[in-house]
Amino acid sequence: MKIQNERMSDLSMSGGLYEIFQQALIMERDGRKVVHMEIGKPDYDSPQIAKEAVINSLNDGFVHYTAMAGIQELREAILEKEQKANCIVADPNSEIIVTAGACEALMAFMLAVLDPGDEILIPSPYFSAYDDIAKIQGVVIKEVPLKFENAFELQAADLEKYVTSKTKALLVNTPHNPTGAVIGKEELLKIAEFAKKYDLVVISDETYDQFLFEGEHVSLYTLPGMKERTVVINSTSKTFSMTGWRVGYAIGPKEIIRYMNKVHQNMSTCATSFVQVGAVSAFQNGKSFTEKMVDTFRERRDLVIEGLSQIKGMEYQVPHGAFYIFPKISDIGLSSTEFCQRALEETGVALVPGNAFGENGEGFIRLAYACSNEEIKDAMALLKRFVEEL
Repeated sequence: MKIQNERMSDLSMSGGLYEIFQQALIMERDGRKVVHMEIGKPDYDSPQIAKEAVINSLNDGFVHYTAMAGIQELREAILEKEQKANCIVADPNSEIIVTAGACEALMAFMLAVLDPGDEILIPSPYFSAYDDIAKIQGVVIKEVPLKFENAFELQAADLEKYVTSKTKALLVNTPHNPTGAVIGKEELLKIAEFAKKYDLVVISDETYDQFLFEGEHVSLYTLPGMKERTVVINSTSKTFSMTGWRVGYAIGPKEIIRYMNKVHQNMSTCATSFVQVGAVSAFQNGKSFTEKMVDTFRERRDLVIEGLSQIKGMEYQVPHGAFYIFPKISDIGLSSTEFCQRALEETGVALVPGNAFGENGEGFIRLAYACSNEEIKDAMALLKRFVEEL
């Protein structure tokens, strides 16, 4: 009996981020020491004030369905954060939806807006979930290569080479996973003109908007003529180290949000009720928590750069945001997968092969510096020795 359908048969079931993570966990259970630089998960606890709000809401019996789009207090708290941080103006009653994580928001968008066979332009390398979600729904990804020599910053001129009559949407991710690149305002203005020229709907993945080390984060949503065609996707996962809480959100034109809400209704009905209460508290009281965390990650980034600078054969671009770096290892003589597999087995440092992030990731690896300073120093020393011995 054939189990999977044609769409599922196209999905990669091995070699990706989560497979590496699972292998690292098995090694730990067997007594091996592992430095986790593969998983994009802040090592901070969630804000105490948010946890207390959840406990109180549970004790108060707030355990039933909420409004599908999310409780009013949370939508208003999201809007207040976005207005202050990113100059986003929206109607919390019709243009904001709370979802079970950012990935559900992305899936709801694709189901609501795109048909099977429609094309979406996505800069490559890219967060691996983009590919899985698109394939599950029969949407065709057109990979737009990000160039190492441009510090992985998306260029509007490159988009022109990949647009076709079937292109319906564009996905932009800044700060960027897996490279840490941040798109400057001048280039974003050009990208906005490109989207308007070809009448494209834009997904702006701004999950790492608070993780900025240099420059400024500009949301495409705020640029002239873009509010009408842009859906911003974000979450509490990285901003407040609440990855397991599964609270995401989307902001966009009410005509799109309305249909995304219908998809969301049939996938999860609503985000978990009491968790939404905790998220309200995080948005209202967590600014200093986030700022402290970002300062720590800036320090860690500098430690990684110092370590990589001493490893011959590894080239890198300094990331300006997120908490990843994407070194080039093609001169070392191993494929991305071989390098990461051997590094894990021989050094205990867990990394992700670049090809897990699309075709243009081969020849690179991703390091997530979401671990302690001491672990980063140990990992850099181990990788230096590993490369020297190859």
